[in-house]
Amino acid sequence: MLFGIAAYMLWGLFPLYWPLLKPAGALEILAHRIMWSLVAVLAVLAIRRNWDWIRRLTPRSLGVLTLAAVVITANWGVYIYAVNTGRTIEAALGYFINPLISVLFGVVIFRERLRPWQWLAIGLSVVAVAVLTADYGRLPWIALVLAFSFGTYGLLKKFANMPSAESLTVETTVLFVPALAYAIVLQAQGDATFGHEGLGQAALLACAGLVTAIPLMLFNAAAVRIPLSTIGMLQYLAPALQFLIGLLVQHEEMPPSRWAGFLLVWAALVILTADGVRAGHRTRRAARTPAPLEPVVEST
Repeated sequence: MLFGIAAYMLWGLFPLYWPLLKPAGALEILAHRIMWSLVAVLAVLAIRRNWDWIRRLTPRSLGVLTLAAVVITANWGVYIYAVNTGRTIEAALGYFINPLISVLFGVVIFRERLRPWQWLAIGLSVVAVAVLTADYGRLPWIALVLAFSFGTYGLLKKFANMPSAESLTVETTVLFVPALAYAIVLQAQGDATFGHEGLGQAALLACAGLVTAIPLMLFNAAAVRIPLSTIGMLQYLAPALQFLIGLLVQHEEMPPSRWAGFLLVWAALVILTADGVRAGHRTRRAARTPAPLEPVVEST
């Protein structure tokens, strides 16, 4: 439980870290995050002496993880852009919406049948997006891109069926050359901050790899020790912290109409969570109930 709490709290504190990397732009930060994340996960795998998984990597898994790499790159880039341009609350909204997107994917992709309370939660989220669209004067595109990209990423990781450190190694390896090429071009143009804004700036950019890898390792440690239902409850810690940072630290605006949209999203999440808990209890009770005895028919 402590590993899980630590992981989600670190993810929730991300809005305090990325602004420290200014004056680097979002794309430069993203490139360094990719490159140094590869260094960090390779170090973790080296300490574990865990390389056997490479021989078991299939072309299908490689293709799925390459697609996952593209999706998570978009997610990381939009998130960094959001928190560094004063849109942390909208970014937090994306991760509040994410569980609802997962339910929607279940219907569209896996043909799952929704229970009535799940339909109500989806309906409330649609109304919430409409309210927030009226409030912002535009679609809350940052929230929607983050929610759909992270939901898609989780779906692809499910298909790949590979532990997080190993899969992140593949993803960052795929992205390493484009990230390095972009960093070199920035250096050649004289627009890079790495190496030109002091040792502290260079160290902060390099630490982006550790900032990515540490919560991932903590999450991995939690996921193998506690039930997935508990992990599902903990996932709300990160967007809640992000929301509070945007509101109380970065002093972003929250007019009444925006509060109304967020309250609708939170109501949908309460309904979704309560319904999931009830369904889980029913499933466990059914599993514990012994099957009725079959009548014994003697042969003649």
